[in-house]
Amino acid sequence: MTNQVSATSVFRVDKFAVPAEAMPAFLERLHWVDRVLGKMPGCLQNMVLTQSGATSEYNVTTIVEWEDAEAMAAAKARVQARYAEEGFDPPAFMQGLGVLADMGLYRPS
Repeated sequence: MTNQVSATSVFRVDKFAVPAEAMPAFLERLHWVDRVLGKMPGCLQNMVLTQSGATSEYNVTTIVEWEDAEAMAAAKARVQARYAEEGFDPPAFMQGLGVLADMGLYRPS
């Protein structure tokens, strides 16, 4: 069975290399973000995935499908505003935990 993906969908796929000792704190924050994004207009699906079995550099992946680029941009602005209100700095948070990230936007081909 295949899912039909709209030609306007935009996928944000982020991969993280998370040290074992940082995993609980990192996943706690990721699940918070996951809950926030899931309630935003235009979010079609979102997942937090952790690798099991084989090992690779990246052991956590997040995937968010947005209805279109405009929905994604609006959600990004709302999340950044919330971070500013909280005084939360995502790059500093990840650096403090020793997390490496590979983040990107993808479209159906």
